[in-house]
Amino acid sequence: MADSTKNKNNPLFEKLLVKFSERILTSVLKSQTRLVLTSNPNEDLILPPPITGHSYTLYMHIPFCESLCPYCSFNRFLYEGKKAVDYFVALREEMQMVARMGYDFKTLYIGGGTPTINIEELVKTIDLARELFDIQEVSCETNPNHLTPEYVDQLKDRVQRLSVGVQSFDTELLQQMNRLEKFGDGQQILDRIRYAAPYFESLNVDMIFNFPNQTQQGLDADLDAVLSSGAQQVTFYPLMSASSVEKSMANSVGKPTHEREWQFFNLINERLEGEFKQLSAWTFVRKAAGMIDEYIVDSEEYVGIGSGSFSYLNGTLYVNHFSINQYSMAVHAGKLGVNACKKYDRLSQMRYWFMMNLFGMDFDRQVFKKRFGIPIWAGLPLEMLFMTLTGSFQNQNPSHLTRRGQYMSVVMMREFFSGVNNLRDLARKSLSPLELASATPVKYVGVHSSIKSPFRK
Repeated sequence: MADSTKNKNNPLFEKLLVKFSERILTSVLKSQTRLVLTSNPNEDLILPPPITGHSYTLYMHIPFCESLCPYCSFNRFLYEGKKAVDYFVALREEMQMVARMGYDFKTLYIGGGTPTINIEELVKTIDLARELFDIQEVSCETNPNHLTPEYVDQLKDRVQRLSVGVQSFDTELLQQMNRLEKFGDGQQILDRIRYAAPYFESLNVDMIFNFPNQTQQGLDADLDAVLSSGAQQVTFYPLMSASSVEKSMANSVGKPTHEREWQFFNLINERLEGEFKQLSAWTFVRKAAGMIDEYIVDSEEYVGIGSGSFSYLNGTLYVNHFSINQYSMAVHAGKLGVNACKKYDRLSQMRYWFMMNLFGMDFDRQVFKKRFGIPIWAGLPLEMLFMTLTGSFQNQNPSHLTRRGQYMSVVMMREFFSGVNNLRDLARKSLSPLELASATPVKYVGVHSSIKSPFRK
């Protein structure tokens, strides 16, 4: 892909321009996500009925882990067998409620937590989803220690896209992330990926870049491992944070900065472009597999089931109970797990479309006009001006992004997900002290001890 912003004769100008643009964009987005991502609790909420002709994705959240990573702000708890079994029962009950509402789905994405933490219950749940809906593709997350015959044999005919959370093959970083003891060192993880990859239509490797202690040599070694792994797909996320994990991150992987993010982003693209095709701003597929593991890109609207999941329907974000106890009680009482929502105004919906379509690298301005009834320059003049002035669109094909534009999209997604993480922090404040302890990395218990729920008197 030609990139008109590459200024090889003046790399200093390029670096300064990108750094200046990133800081402006980050600052603006931090304030926007604080304004938009707020949530009002309501125990009587229900999801709206499906709209005829609309395409929806089903997201299923499994909030259990064998160990907790210090940088992770997803809704997750340490695994308890009996509690997990009851949770899966509630999850299947909620899925049946959604089916009775008339929803149907062709794609199912299962995230966590660690969805494969109880393989027997997971298999029951996937099989039920295929009975209830016209599921054509199942994507599921897992951890490296589950890439064994015991798990692969049960997943290979049920899951088309398996996504394994690796984060890094660097032993020192794995130790800092509290992952080394449980998941093995880089070579052990690489061997497991090589074993499992041939059994799936797409095996995606989730990686993180821009750790404070990560060196260029370390990132190069991670890229060497990815290239030799046999994995059909790789996703390189920039390190993201939330207020709840700032202390645990500082005490483990270090305090995040964005100083080397552009440099590392370029290195990733340059190393992968020979063997991988770029599917989104941070997802790459080997040759022509043509799959992407981002459910929010596959379908703009989605229904989330399970504790801590989100649904985005008709311009409204719905949030499920983050407390597993409250979630299970609600579902066993015949209610959906939803307990909070936020309606987005028209401008926010346009910005969401803008961000997602930039990120998905399919920026069709006519689709925007058809969707919102106005040209994109009329609806989002400041956003379009910023992207144009920063050289984010290719001159010969304005629907395509330059490398600089792809990075601006990564910055947008980084801040969007950081904002979502802060929303998770807000929702997590309703947890009981016992659940809060189960959701806190062992080394950092006490970080949240002063939190009180804003949802209680």
